[in-house]
Parts: sequence; C-alpha cells; structure tokens
Amino acid sequence: MATSTPTAEFVPEPEPLPQVRILVADDDAVGRTMVSAQLRKQGHEVSDVADGDAAWKLLADENEPSLAILDWMMPGLSGIELCRRIREREDGASTYVIMLTSRDEKTDLLEALESGADDYITKPFDPGELRARVQVGLRVMGLQLRLRDRVVELEETLRQVQELQNLLPICAYCRQVRDDGDYWHDLEDYLSRHGEVRFSHGICPACAEEHFG
Repeated sequence: MATSTPTAEFVPEPEPLPQVRILVADDDAVGRTMVSAQLRKQGHEVSDVADGDAAWKLLADENEPSLAILDWMMPGLSGIELCRRIREREDGASTYVIMLTSRDEKTDLLEALESGADDYITKPFDPGELRARVQVGLRVMGLQLRLRDRVVELEETLRQVQELQNLLPICAYCRQVRDDGDYWHDLEDYLSRHGEVRFSHGICPACAEEHFG
C-alpha cells in the first residue's frame, strides 16, 4: 500500500527590514565604537557623537536620523533631556529612541520611558540584544509609516466623497434635481427639504424686460 509523502508547510520569508540612518550618542569611545560597528554590519548608516549637544544638532536637522541610541549620562544634554526635546517637537513621534545606560533599576526604566524613550538597553550591551531591539524599532517605524500613508489615503477618499456629495445632478432642460433615490424634484422643493432654504419670489430685470417690457 502506497503511503503519501507529507508536504512541508510553506512558511513565507519575512520581509527584509530596511537599512536606515542611526544616531549613536555616547561619551564612552569604546562603547560607542562597538555599537556603531555592530549597526554598520547590519547595513545601516551610522552617525556617532560623543555628547548630547552634538546629538541634538543632528536630531534637529531636517535629515535627522530615523533611530537614535542615546547614552543616559554624557556631556551637554543627557539622553533623558534629548528624549524630552525630541517629543516636544511637532514631528517628534517619528524618531525611535533607544536609551543606552548602565542603570538597571526599575525606577530608571520608568524614567526613561516616561521621558519619551521607546526602548532601553543596559551596558555592557549584548550584540544580539542590540540587533533584536533595533529590528523591533524598524518594525514599529514601518507600521507607523504604513499607518500614516493609510490615513492620507482615507483623508483623500473622504475629500473625494465630500466633493461628490456636493455635486447636484440637475436637468439641463427643466432644471429638476435628482435625489439619491433617482427621483426628480423641482429645484425649489429639493433645496427647501435638503438645504433648509426658503424662497421669496421676485422678477429679475432681464425677465421683467422680456415679459413686461
């Protein structure tokens, strides 16, 4: 008796995550170099700086990095202060922020998240954890972009619907108006029922000249 060979279940390949520009801000030269090297291995464009003031200049630029890995304590602006500044901007929600610090108390984690950080990595960092958390950030940013595009599409669709609703089908000969049920009405009757309009009749000068002149 022949036996059937089970077929392997097809599992679609995950979509490759994009390569983006990432900012690494850390006054520890060794740690900053190691983080930057790991990110470049993943194909990302990396800008690294040693203090918070230099980080803010890049974050305030119109071509700002999509993702920022910020040391908590460094000269100039701290990572916490940078987070707050980012979130205070009108477009601040578009930057994904990972806080990098040796602090690991629960209260520290809460402070970082409340200041606007999206994620948190403790020093010394693990390369695998860094890669995983950056991938999470990329997925979140991708969802945000798709959501934003969807909102734009819906707003455009709504605008088109509103334009169509403002179109009033009217007969070119008798000037009757067609409603949504495909019934035709006198213009005065239609506007009175749909536009809360009341008419007062008079005679325009052209008609007065034509009929009574």
